[in-house]
Amino acid sequence: MPIKVEKLTHVYMPGTPFEAKALNEVRMQVEDGEFIGIIGHTGSGKSTLISHLNGLEKSEPGVVLVNGIDLGDKGTDLIAVRRAVVLVFQYPEYQLFEETVAKDVAFGPTNLGLDAEEIKRRVDWALRQVGLDPEGVAEKSPFELSSGQKRRVAIAGVLAMKPSILILDEPAAGLDPAGRRDMLDLIRGIHDAGTTVVMVSHSMDDVGRCCDRLYVLSKGEIAYSGTPAEVFLHDRRLHEIGLDVPECAKLARQLREAGFDMPEGIYRTEDVCAAILENLSGRK
Repeated sequence: MPIKVEKLTHVYMPGTPFEAKALNEVRMQVEDGEFIGIIGHTGSGKSTLISHLNGLEKSEPGVVLVNGIDLGDKGTDLIAVRRAVVLVFQYPEYQLFEETVAKDVAFGPTNLGLDAEEIKRRVDWALRQVGLDPEGVAEKSPFELSSGQKRRVAIAGVLAMKPSILILDEPAAGLDPAGRRDMLDLIRGIHDAGTTVVMVSHSMDDVGRCCDRLYVLSKGEIAYSGTPAEVFLHDRRLHEIGLDVPECAKLARQLREAGFDMPEGIYRTEDVCAAILENLSGRK
């Protein structure tokens, strides 16, 4: 279920003194099975962009196609689209509201009209997908859980609907380093199991760890797109627009400038370490 965005422009409060252009002729594409990162500084248009990908926002001019279906067409069944393309907002744990974890996770499948047996299967499956034991948490109040567990329950509620595409807005926001690492590992596991993922982040380290391709937004426009290695080559320009590159990418550049033979585009810890060891062995 691919997504294609063509010349998408969005203006808030048009025709008023507070008019602000959030997106300007944005083009992007998400193919089946990809893990896409959307990065940019605060106010760059990231959240506005993803709100168009399942029809929560509509704009003209611009076209958003999901599996070839135009979300701007009045005849489009947006409810069906939103079951397949699910958007998880920042701090999803704030969306928990049922008295037990099981009921919260079951909310979406229940609205799909599934029978009780299938709902139970989906609840158990979704909780296991996010690393929670159904026997241990299903009958607990979600409000008794840790912040990290609450976030996992909220994501389980989305997974229980078995979407084709999962869109996440800053899924690791507010978590400590260990919680952040666990959350990213969880999302990578969801992707590896077959779900297409689009993740918004301001962290180059996070998208470098997870994503196949990146779109860099600046002032509502796509500044760069490509693989992480391709995007991180523009480290000085990224810094100018309020972003950074992974620490290892900066180290590789500094070593290259100091005369070491460091390959262009490396940014993962293991790749930089391997290049350093190769340089050191060659200097003996």
